[in-house]
Amino acid sequence: MLRKFAAILLTTVAVLAAGWLALRRPDIPYETLESTYALQDSRFLTVRDDLKLHYTDTGPRDAPVIVLVHGFAASLHTWKHWVRELDDTYRVITLDLPGHGLSRVPENGDVSIDYYVDAVDALLSKLNISSVSLAGSSMGGQVAWEYALAHPGQLDSLILVDAAGWPESEAEERPLIFRLLRIPVARTLIRDLDLSGLIEDGLRKSVADPLFVSTDMAERYAALSRAPGHRDALLSLLAGSPQREKASKAKLEAISVPTLILWGEQDRIIPVSDAARFEEAIPNAVAIIYPDAGHLPQEEVWQESVADLQAFLDQKVAGAAEGAGGSADGPALTEVPASNQVTGGGMRPR
Repeated sequence: MLRKFAAILLTTVAVLAAGWLALRRPDIPYETLESTYALQDSRFLTVRDDLKLHYTDTGPRDAPVIVLVHGFAASLHTWKHWVRELDDTYRVITLDLPGHGLSRVPENGDVSIDYYVDAVDALLSKLNISSVSLAGSSMGGQVAWEYALAHPGQLDSLILVDAAGWPESEAEERPLIFRLLRIPVARTLIRDLDLSGLIEDGLRKSVADPLFVSTDMAERYAALSRAPGHRDALLSLLAGSPQREKASKAKLEAISVPTLILWGEQDRIIPVSDAARFEEAIPNAVAIIYPDAGHLPQEEVWQESVADLQAFLDQKVAGAAEGAGGSADGPALTEVPASNQVTGGGMRPR
């Protein structure tokens, strides 16, 4: 009996090991990825510490500048609809954060929210830009609000899209890929595996309509995660997440610029209740909730979300030009009509 059990156990281990080896995937060279995923407007720039960043910079050179920062495991592709609508009247800059998209990874592989704040600042310094509106999605939203605290004099306005940062804010229905990657042993075992199936499943569960996620979209996420050093960077971000700076009212009330908060009501990654927390904590902030969107309203309901962004930016510019209706730090946001408010706060559904 013991010999039979040992034989079965060894056979099972051999099958699992063979399956694990069969699912392993090597890195994809940057040159290969660039040939597929670089855009017509793609640019590359080496900033501090010889870090090579991938970014786009479109629109009139003398127009107000808006910078768009993507979320965890995403890339600047997430902003394509917004860029197309905005760059007639704004100078629009998007970038791949280090360890994402086509941007390289620092030599020591050490990435963090603070590092990303510095990377954004380094890019803007290289481009000689000193005043921007800054938008961030998910993890990029945390980069944005931490940038607002670190560089208050460089910000005209802040836009938070399903932004990360509040403690204990993650939704209970998180996709399997996120739950697995929180486990150290699982991270080690699956680091080099083909995760395209799990990535596609995670994307489908993060949006309101699973059919919104195309195979091409899932393949792009999976392929860009296999750029040299990216898997280690992504796992490092997850492993370090408990040490991330956490949002609090005491911290966020220092943000004085006009702030727009956009959120998908069906977000399963970061709950919609966090929109109210940001709105309550940040002075001169207003939140808009999209009932038919999940974690990516800039893609899922791009027409509505970019229209709301344009209205916000136009109001801010007009208010600054008139020099009325606000404090020395900028114009006050227009009050949301009571008929459009969500019970318990100033948020309004779209």
